[in-house]
Amino acid sequence: MINKLKDEKVIKDPIHRYIHVQDTLIWSLIQTKEMQRLRRVKQLGMTNLTFPTAEHSRFTHSLGVYEIMRRILGIRENTNGWAITKDTEEYLVALSAALLHDVGHGPFSHTFEAVFDTDHEEYTKKIILDPHTEVNQILSQINADFPMKVAKVIDKSYENQVIVNLISSQIDADRMDYLLRDAYFTGVSYGTFDIERILRVMMPFGNTVVIEEKGMHAVEDHVMSRYQMYMQVYFHPVTRSAEVIVNQIFRRAKALYLKGYQFKHELFLLIPFFERTVSLADYLKLDDDVMRYHFLIWQEEEDSILRDLCSRYMNRKLFKYCDYDPDTDSVFYEKLRQLYQEVGYNPEYYIQIHSSSDLPYDLYRPGKNQRLPITIKQKDNTLMELSECSPIVKAISGKTKTDIKIFYPEDIETKATEKQMIAIKKLISAHKRSKL
Repeated sequence: MINKLKDEKVIKDPIHRYIHVQDTLIWSLIQTKEMQRLRRVKQLGMTNLTFPTAEHSRFTHSLGVYEIMRRILGIRENTNGWAITKDTEEYLVALSAALLHDVGHGPFSHTFEAVFDTDHEEYTKKIILDPHTEVNQILSQINADFPMKVAKVIDKSYENQVIVNLISSQIDADRMDYLLRDAYFTGVSYGTFDIERILRVMMPFGNTVVIEEKGMHAVEDHVMSRYQMYMQVYFHPVTRSAEVIVNQIFRRAKALYLKGYQFKHELFLLIPFFERTVSLADYLKLDDDVMRYHFLIWQEEEDSILRDLCSRYMNRKLFKYCDYDPDTDSVFYEKLRQLYQEVGYNPEYYIQIHSSSDLPYDLYRPGKNQRLPITIKQKDNTLMELSECSPIVKAISGKTKTDIKIFYPEDIETKATEKQMIAIKKLISAHKRSKL
């Protein structure tokens, strides 16, 4: 059953100006407790410790992805270019998948996942398919098979691959919104590009999405904007320092619990994650606020490592960093660990190698994590892969950008003797000079 709202709902948004909701299904999904939880999950995790205004949530991003999808499908509606009109179930599948694509994200998403072995995409599908969730109950009002159709878009197995590509590809509604939104809220200009132009030159071709030749330069700008955002914002070393500390907090708390350590405050919401008995209901109870509450109270724990790491995060006393090459710097790494061990810092928690990698644009790679290329449709209807047309994109195609750093505490005066301080500073200074 496809129902339209009697009165269109309009949500003010700094990126798209307005987000328009015309379907009862979409408005009902927005009101679910699973979607509302995303208000309490930051889109950029700990990036607000580097860019203080990066306080936006995965909820607003999800609304933005929905709005881009709605606009994409509406642009060619009169010509039936997408073969998906507003009075069809397929249209609601596309809009629902766009809105719900991030509903399974947890607190400090990727950092949390690495320690507790969770996968936000798997939880997104569980939320969509579990009959106990409000999301599933609303989707099921369309028909019994509707939740499965939306879930198949998320895991990229949906029969209509055009819809899949519009949500998950190298130029999709998800990327377009997060680049524009993250650039706006971090205050940088790297992520800006002409989205209006891109939306008007996207078109279906067979079972995929292509770009008309006249829009190639707008797509070039999109690819380069993404490259710059990863290099200048997402991989910022200060943000990564915060990620390292949060990772170590999770590791330490988990290790203490498994050893039988008695915490001063009960850990009701975290015990299933420590014991690997997590249910969907357990997962949905967590958000950034819950985790920051634990970081706050763990500053009072008797365990000095957990107490110190939480204090560092809560008060932004982050680790310093220097470049690291695993092929040439292993001696430096081991010596640094030794010196910090002598001072009284457990190097397992205080000396950390952290690597960030990204593939700005890739050619076709078959397999589980296949990356479909951006395809340009020439005037004669032949297709060319983007890097074949663009020297700019060709320069970065298939080249993984990797940055590896060592993170360590610099404020060690209370524990280190003057001799130890001199030895550590001398070692780090010599290492940094070798990188010049």
